[in-house]
Amino acid sequence: MSKQKPRLFYDAKVMFKRCMKIALRNPEALVQATLTPIFLMLLFGAVFGNITDVGDYSYVDFIIPGIILQAVAQATSYTAINVNTDMMKGIVDRFRSMPLAKSALLIGHAGASIMRNVMTTAVIIGTAFVVGFTPKGGLVDWLIASGVLLLSVTAITCFAVFCGLKAKTPESASGLMFPLFILPFVSSGFAPTETMHVAIRWFAEHQPMTPVINVVRSLMLGHPAGNDLWVALAWAVGISVLAFALAVRRYMRKMG
Repeated sequence: MSKQKPRLFYDAKVMFKRCMKIALRNPEALVQATLTPIFLMLLFGAVFGNITDVGDYSYVDFIIPGIILQAVAQATSYTAINVNTDMMKGIVDRFRSMPLAKSALLIGHAGASIMRNVMTTAVIIGTAFVVGFTPKGGLVDWLIASGVLLLSVTAITCFAVFCGLKAKTPESASGLMFPLFILPFVSSGFAPTETMHVAIRWFAEHQPMTPVINVVRSLMLGHPAGNDLWVALAWAVGISVLAFALAVRRYMRKMG
């Protein structure tokens, strides 16, 4: 057991480097994952910001968490595609002939996806400052908000890995991720839930992205997070554990 853990760590590190190299060889995907949220920030902040009423917030301050989660959902679709491509093109069969920890490939894909999304989030926040973002939260608030975002990114990534394993083609893997692209728009990310139709409002208030958005927005702007913090953490941790467990189980079945 003591030898297995270091081997898993080393193998996962190797797979992480491999997945990062694959991402760098696909600059179109990286550019799209970066430019799309920038354009969304500029569009909603600079164009719609003056005609949208969100109470005491400026619209730029209001929409940042929603744009971050929407960008993460879009970017992780490439993770699902990459996982599926590995499974379909037979590279896994080569790994089976090596003394490689079985779950190292999944951990490598997940780690590379999280790293890419951290960089995308930094770009979004940098763009937000350009269009007038005025955060009022302190260092502790930002650290907690960053932790919540990181856990949420991990949850979405684990779900993407599972989708990549479950899908039969790279295209269908991307299709399985499409609902996550829509969820931020049907949440408190771009409009207060109080302004929505009663049925849509109920869904928006009870889906997992809304408490994450509320927590990140509140902490960035120096407001108390309240119970949304614990709800967001429960969603993020629960989805991460369940999705990764299902992904490992399915992967082990495919590996025979």
